[in-house]
Amino acid sequence: MSPSSPARRLRLGLPRRVFSQVLLMQLAIAAGVAVLATGLFLAPLSDQLDDQAMRRALAIAQTTAAQPRIAEDLSSSRPTAEGPVQEAAERIRRASGAEYVVIMNREGVRWSHTDRGQIGKVVSTDPSDALAGRDVMEIDNGTLGRSARGKVALRDASGEIVGAVSVGIEYDSVRARLVHSIPGLLAYAGGALAVGALAAYLISRRVQRQTRDLAFSDISALLAEREAMLHGIREGVVALDRTGRIRLLNDEAQRLLGLGTEVIGQPLDAALGDGRTTDVLAGRVTGTDLLTVRGQRVLVANRMPTDDGGAVATLRDRTELEQLGRELDSTRGLIDALRAQDHEHANRMHTLLGLLELEMYEEASEYVGEVTGAHRVTAEQITEKIHDPLLAALLVGKATVATERGVALSVPRDAALPDRLVDPGGLVTIVGNLVDNALDAAAGTRHARVEVDLRTEGRTVVLQVRDSGPGVPAEQRETIFTEGWTTKEPPAHGKRGIGLALVRRLAERQGGSARVGEGVGGGAKFTVVLPEGLTESGIAAAVEHEGAQHEGAQHEGATLIRATEEPR
Repeated sequence: MSPSSPARRLRLGLPRRVFSQVLLMQLAIAAGVAVLATGLFLAPLSDQLDDQAMRRALAIAQTTAAQPRIAEDLSSSRPTAEGPVQEAAERIRRASGAEYVVIMNREGVRWSHTDRGQIGKVVSTDPSDALAGRDVMEIDNGTLGRSARGKVALRDASGEIVGAVSVGIEYDSVRARLVHSIPGLLAYAGGALAVGALAAYLISRRVQRQTRDLAFSDISALLAEREAMLHGIREGVVALDRTGRIRLLNDEAQRLLGLGTEVIGQPLDAALGDGRTTDVLAGRVTGTDLLTVRGQRVLVANRMPTDDGGAVATLRDRTELEQLGRELDSTRGLIDALRAQDHEHANRMHTLLGLLELEMYEEASEYVGEVTGAHRVTAEQITEKIHDPLLAALLVGKATVATERGVALSVPRDAALPDRLVDPGGLVTIVGNLVDNALDAAAGTRHARVEVDLRTEGRTVVLQVRDSGPGVPAEQRETIFTEGWTTKEPPAHGKRGIGLALVRRLAERQGGSARVGEGVGGGAKFTVVLPEGLTESGIAAAVEHEGAQHEGAQHEGATLIRATEEPR
């Protein structure tokens, strides 16, 4: 492989892993903070040391000027190397550690100096401020080099200024103190940097574990894939935090639950309200593939807890599948009814053949009329009372199934329903579910019967379905309307426990109610009230139909739809 091969080419720039990048950034921040803090400390330290040196020089000068003997000697002696002023100044210089102590008269002539050769000469810097009685602090250059200086006036016993005292502190000693403090500062900065580096490493290791040692590009790609997946799949996804608040709601979940993005951040109970759907998503109902009803939709929910104490719930729309399943159940029921009718038809044909062979023609004619007229009468009796074609067709079909199952399905003589329903499809679903449950409960009982009563009160539609089954215990009369509750074996195509929940949900959607009680002769009595079940035009039709029924009430008995013969 050549040296210029990409595999061996030196890769510059930041590392790709989150752990490495976070560690480097934190180390850079810690080092920068340490350097900045050291610089910010050193910058004022130099000024502070200068100020301290000048104040020290001023204090020595003030102490020297406070000695009255020096002012007397300055006035009574000459500026000589062995004079009393020079001796006193040198004694003070050695005791204080100053670089020099210069005493001068009002003309600036030195009476003392560290360099004896300078005695008797005029000072190199302007002493006017000190001779004017003002204290002076400064850093300046003189005959002995750069120094921190303090100058004060020298006064005699009467307070008159006779000269000045100038004291200097060697500036190299000030700089030495500054340089001497730098190693300590660097040591502290290095210690802080080490602690910061250790903290940065520990934090980076935690970040590494939480990000699973991924690169930033990998995380960005995962986030993009997550968004595409969540908003592209045909399953609803609801994510909750540890407090039960909604933190994620994909497009399908919004559609299935009828919610918008404004509920993100809200508690689940506040967003959905009370009900089984909320209990399932919140984890108060446990299990897999839990059935629940939201609006007109039948949903299958699964909930999985997450490591941070939250949970993710998935929702699948089972409405169409449930509808197909119910249609399959109805089809199977019709097939069974057709098989029974085929068997019954064969028996009737044999009976008819026997009558013809015995040349009992009149009896044969009566028998054919009786058999063919029974089904026609059944359909006519239902359509006279139930004018909505969907409901009439449903009840005619249920009557056939009831007959083959040995159950008498009846409609009271005063039942009446016009064809001006607000939601005929919803009422068909309600009637179909209640009649199916009633047939299942009544089948096999003695004198098995089911009564379907449909009537109107103004715009209100009232439905009652009674059966001769075992009834519903009082403690379960609310539970049976809960999604997933059933006493039947699940069919091959799915699960049960949806029908009664749909009945109540459809009734409540129209502002009505659905309840169950005990019938007069035992068994269960389901009552559904739909306050806005009829359109305005349907009210007049209902009143007209009631008048027609009242005229012929004395000539009609109860319409009973039952088998003319028990199935063989």
